[in-house]
Amino acid sequence: MDYDYGIVGGGPAGYTVGMMLAKQGKSVILFEKDKLGGTCLNKGCIPTKSFLHYSEIYSELCKASSYGINAENINLDFSKITEKKNQTVDRLRKTLELAVKNSGVNVVYEEACVRDKNTVAAAGTEYKVQKIIIATGAKPRELKGLEFDGEFILSSDDILNLQTLPKSILIVGSGAIGIEWARILSNFNVEVSVVELAEHLIPIADIEVSKRVERIFKQRKIPFFLNDYIEKIENKSVTLKSGKILTPEKILVAAGRVPVCPKCDCDSILGDACGEVQLAHYAIHQAKAEALGIPFDKKLVPSVIYGEPEIAWVGMREQDMDDTYTKAILPITALGKAWCDDCTDGFMKIILKKDKICGAHIVSKEASSLIHIFLTAIQNNISIQDIKKLCFAHPTYAEGIFDLIIGL
Repeated sequence: MDYDYGIVGGGPAGYTVGMMLAKQGKSVILFEKDKLGGTCLNKGCIPTKSFLHYSEIYSELCKASSYGINAENINLDFSKITEKKNQTVDRLRKTLELAVKNSGVNVVYEEACVRDKNTVAAAGTEYKVQKIIIATGAKPRELKGLEFDGEFILSSDDILNLQTLPKSILIVGSGAIGIEWARILSNFNVEVSVVELAEHLIPIADIEVSKRVERIFKQRKIPFFLNDYIEKIENKSVTLKSGKILTPEKILVAAGRVPVCPKCDCDSILGDACGEVQLAHYAIHQAKAEALGIPFDKKLVPSVIYGEPEIAWVGMREQDMDDTYTKAILPITALGKAWCDDCTDGFMKIILKKDKICGAHIVSKEASSLIHIFLTAIQNNISIQDIKKLCFAHPTYAEGIFDLIIGL
């Protein structure tokens, strides 16, 4: 049978473009060598956020006595937490598999090889297609001298399968993966250290965000080493370039991911494989642009790092601006809801050109939701004066947006 489209890879880019094309009446065959859902569902967003949620419950229980709630004999069985994470992932994958099937996409669970621009082979069978879309994702970046062994030196894939928690861990890198795992493991009372080659934690973030996260890490006694890297490892003793010697039980290499993209004839490359922004929502919107012709501004893709407090940003950073910008900052301590939630560490910050927002940066509970209000304003060129006309509910974190701009 011939198909209109052959899609290699069943992650967010692959399954999204496949379902959208199928709903337009196109015949689609999708090849997935492992499991539908890609990195996000199976080895990234979903399992990590599951661990984060359970770690925050545990951390809250441990300090509940300060609220007058006395919880005694708190027992942590990490293997059951891992089991619960797996159940969540499995349930979501089954839902996804059903949705893909019902959309009319034919899925072949085999490794695919693109023979030519109109032929894809899998398990000894050749499939003829009019167009080929590659969405083969990415894999953890391996560093020289820190090759993954699954025991002492772990990738972000390896750490998801731990059955017991280490007593201590050194995390290499402070991007989203590194910061989130530092928070997860610290919540579980693991001794966490972070080493970062750049001058600040989260080097891609606005400078004030980076500095606030550094302050939070200091408050929570999570040591970090900046402008530093691992120089040598001998008998599991780690020496940093700065001369600091650490003896972690495990090392997590969180140095990002590299595209996995076969060299072949194809009509388009989507998702992590294309080597652009490695975020699931970026991949999904690439798929929408491909299948439906709905464009999106690649410069206005929100970034979120989860944990307490959340970190989110979109648009321009202060360090990227010329001398014609202004900024406004609101501390989260100004919000009644933050005090009710006992989550007062953080701020909202906007970068402005005249009366228009061109960048927003948040460290706060609910930052992952709040950032979309700013995104809407930036993308639609809404003025500060028009935002002031909005009525925000009280008490909420969102009303901080009004407090932030009312004096401008």
